[in-house]
Amino acid sequence: MTSNVFQEIVSQLKDTTKRTFGVIDHEGTVVACADTTFLRERWPDAALRIVTTPEQIVSFGQKTFRGSVNSAGLFEFAVFCIGEDELAQTLCGMLFVTIENAKRFYEEKHDRGTFVKNIIMDNILPGDIYVRAKTLQFATDAPRAVFLIRQIGHADVTAVDVVAGLFPNKQKDFVLSINEADVAVVTQPDVEPDAEALEATAKQIAEHLKKELDVETVIGIGTVARHLRELADAYKEAQTAIEVGKVFDDEKSIINYESLGIGRLIYQLPTTLCDIFLSEVFKKNSIDSLDQETLFTINEFFENDLNVSETSRKLFVHRNTLVYRLEKINKQIGLDLRKFDHAIVFKVAMMVRKYLASQDMR
Repeated sequence: MTSNVFQEIVSQLKDTTKRTFGVIDHEGTVVACADTTFLRERWPDAALRIVTTPEQIVSFGQKTFRGSVNSAGLFEFAVFCIGEDELAQTLCGMLFVTIENAKRFYEEKHDRGTFVKNIIMDNILPGDIYVRAKTLQFATDAPRAVFLIRQIGHADVTAVDVVAGLFPNKQKDFVLSINEADVAVVTQPDVEPDAEALEATAKQIAEHLKKELDVETVIGIGTVARHLRELADAYKEAQTAIEVGKVFDDEKSIINYESLGIGRLIYQLPTTLCDIFLSEVFKKNSIDSLDQETLFTINEFFENDLNVSETSRKLFVHRNTLVYRLEKINKQIGLDLRKFDHAIVFKVAMMVRKYLASQDMR
């Protein structure tokens, strides 16, 4: 915080007591005081005494001090009160708490990383984004990519530092700790990235974490945000990508929201509607009536774009054998998978069933 901020706080409190109190910096210079005649006085001996026990009450030279340390554990400043009695200690403690709270608020207000985190977590009003962006000299209209990195199995708290090493531009790229397992990356590339570039970046992150920490990850990618206010949506999309991918494509470790396709729509449906859909599609017999061999045949048929000849070749069966199997399926569930419309309905039904199963496991 600046000396002006310290002085403003002290000035607001000076009428609460007749004692003189204020703040000195790490060199012992008085930077704020209820009695302004003390300003710019230097007490280097007091600073030397405080630096040995910066987080304790220290009495020295008819004054009481309480030091504050920064994030690196180094002595940063100290509050003081004239006198060495119990009242001086009490007032010194109260001033310390007041200034520490103000310091925390000030740092959050002026910290670029905290600003970005507040945006993606929806902890800031849209109108305030413009004001803060101007204060922090943020470009509001610039393409930004959002990645959500989720550690699978054991989580390592140093993952955020490891990932930060891949993004050295601290003015444009932000690596943020969300919780024990999640790390978010908001990056502002020089050129708006396409899907291939985004997935290449995600792959680099995953490989780096595996190499450095032996951590397995799944990474969700949101759509490119072209304005600061769109970052929250992009972050939510990255979350959705992980959740939807876990249901419909759990073999993938990198999932782009834009490639989720119909799974994204199904994931947003109420389970009651899904149950109704399945009951209407499978009027003759339930989908559970199909055995594993039949389901395997259907999956191969879909993977080969409903091509009977190609599927029979991959399954090492005669073409007529496959046709017989498909006709049997038609009689069993009332869907001829050789017809595109019927195949689409069945494919969606399988995804809906998978989605319902994932909800039951919660």
